[in-house]
Amino acid sequence: MSERDGWSGRAGFVLATIGSAVGIGSIWKFPYEVGANGGSGFLLFYLLGLALVVLPLMLAEFAIGRRGGGDPVTSMAAVAKAFGAHRGWSLAGGAGVVTGFLILSFYSVIGGWTAGYAVQTLTQGLPAPQAQAAQARFDAFLAQPWPMIGYHAVFMTVTALIVVRGVSGGIESACKVLMPLLLVLMLGLVGYAVVEGDLGATLRFLFTLDPDRIGARTVIEALGLGFFSIGVGLGLMMTYAAYSGRTVRLVEVAAVSVVADTLISLLAGFAVFPVVFAHGLDPAGGPGLVFVTLPLAFAGMPAGTAAACAFFVLVFVAALASSISMLELVVAMLVRRRGWSRRRATLLAAVACFAVGVPSALSFNVLAGWHPLAGIPAFAQANLFTLIDELTSNVLLPAVGLAFALFAGWALPPGALDRELLLSARAAAVLRGLLRWGAPAAIAVAALVPMLG
Repeated sequence: MSERDGWSGRAGFVLATIGSAVGIGSIWKFPYEVGANGGSGFLLFYLLGLALVVLPLMLAEFAIGRRGGGDPVTSMAAVAKAFGAHRGWSLAGGAGVVTGFLILSFYSVIGGWTAGYAVQTLTQGLPAPQAQAAQARFDAFLAQPWPMIGYHAVFMTVTALIVVRGVSGGIESACKVLMPLLLVLMLGLVGYAVVEGDLGATLRFLFTLDPDRIGARTVIEALGLGFFSIGVGLGLMMTYAAYSGRTVRLVEVAAVSVVADTLISLLAGFAVFPVVFAHGLDPAGGPGLVFVTLPLAFAGMPAGTAAACAFFVLVFVAALASSISMLELVVAMLVRRRGWSRRRATLLAAVACFAVGVPSALSFNVLAGWHPLAGIPAFAQANLFTLIDELTSNVLLPAVGLAFALFAGWALPPGALDRELLLSARAAAVLRGLLRWGAPAAIAVAALVPMLG
């Protein structure tokens, strides 16, 4: 691999990995999932999911990517060949790339929403401090087809402009700016929320364990969020590890990335919940917590417009840091397997992803009445945006993550990946046990139980 295609050092690799892990899920989905599932109990099982599922899978992806030296398809095929496993396992790598492409297609739409809401808040101010006004503002925002497509295009263009510059000159350089910026914005919003909001209620909600609030749904959804939030199961970590040098300790990078993502998610909670509790709002506000509930709360606070603008810029930055890794996932495969230039691969991948995402952007306006699976009761009211989200989150991601775990735990011989991870014999045995039994069981439970109702 050429120098241009590698990280300049350990710091660049770590920041890029954190950027891929930290996304809209950490700042948007984490608070409302915690709020909807009772707070502290959910947080406990979320942390267990990270330790028992996410970290082992991340280490497996890192080791496969470094040993294979390429995109997920190339790396899976190379490692399978080296250790006598069936080359058909490379199909899991291809499925990961396809999944990443589909996620990015609607992820870019949500990223566009954050940009649009920041602009709208800056130019029009916040809505009146009534729930109906905040909901009406969001509904009117989604009802405009051309702005939705335009913001989607802007987000995808910015993502492509970073990726086209290469690994060290584009992705790494961007993450060296985006990650500190995200942290500064986050700390500023946390400080604002602590001063103007209800910190005591937030601490009790997050850290006072209430056994009565812990049920099967809490455990399942916590495990699911822990698995889905950091980006394992796509092959992103394989791609990034292929760009790393032998001097970089993959275990340290994985641990730092998981811890950093967890801290940022917790900070997001401290930026959101004090505001929610101070105004007597429902922390179980669901997906609308960011776009409806928070603007309502900010509208009743000093300097609320500035705080709201900063918050939406924060979410945009987090989304961008994650989107560049998903686009790189596709670009790396096109460059490696098709022999295309990075410029050509980035342009075509970005245009294709934008085109696939346009129907998702129109799912709340022009195509609002279209329900592709109306004949199936469980999906009768689902629009295309929801269906793609459900397909990737509940079917493809767990399926690919399960395949990666089974490949590393069962298809490869004992010790196959130990050289890449530099683990002790005991630690390697624990990791292998988690990849063989723990991670597959948790993924199956988190994916199948919700689908079975």
